[in-house]
This record gives sequence, C-alpha cells and structure tokens, in this order.
Amino acid sequence: MLHPNQFQVSEAWIVFKLNESVIHIEMDGDFSLFALMDAASCYLMSTTTVSAKATEPSQLESRRLLKEAEASKNCLPVTLFIPTLQAASFLTTEAARQGIQVIRVPEDQLLIFIGDAREGFRERFGGSIDGDDGH
Repeated sequence: MLHPNQFQVSEAWIVFKLNESVIHIEMDGDFSLFALMDAASCYLMSTTTVSAKATEPSQLESRRLLKEAEASKNCLPVTLFIPTLQAASFLTTEAARQGIQVIRVPEDQLLIFIGDAREGFRERFGGSIDGDDGH
C-alpha cells in the first residue's frame, strides 16, 4: 500500500480528478478539475479545468499542468501516479516525453493522498459522487 512517508518531496507526483461530480458554471458550462499533487507532502501544485465533455486533459492542458507544477517545485518528479481508470493518454505521453515514469495505480491506493483534497473540495463547493449535495 502506498503512503506519503515512502517518498521524498518532488520524487513522485499524483494526477487525479479533484471533483467527484460535474462542476457547473453558468457562463462557462460544465467542467472537471484535474489536480497535480506531490506524493510526499500532499501539496496541490497545479490544477486545470477540463470540459466535462472531455474525459481527460488535452495535450496543451497536460503540458501546462506539468509545467506549472515544475515551476512550483523547480524540478520534475521521477514518477507520476495516475489512477488506473482515469483516461490520461495525453498526460502519459507528455510525462514520458519529459523523462517521467508513469505508473497506473488503482484509485483506492491513492485515497490516502487525495482523499483530504477531495473532501475539502466537496465541503467548499458541494456535490458528491452521485451528484446529490444533500441540500
């Protein structure tokens, strides 16, 4: 089982979808929010919005996500973890192009890292996995 104390800061990063249900902004439409987190510190280094019609960040969005995180840490990681069921072909390609090893992991193994971020997002903005925010 993976745990933050297994890693040094900037050794491994995790990309994941922060929201569990679609975010609706009246002017902008529906979207999802993808985040890039440092595995050791669980610090969110970068986020990008992706149209809800898309299943993954585009090539440009993937490049930007990695570039912003790199600027935040002044380096790239050795490893990038991506949930197994998350579509991420552009991100995988971009990470490999930059010499980052991509490892696909079942999302339940990443919950120790990403669970608090998702919970905080849900508390702040509402919503749940089934779209019922309980109000």
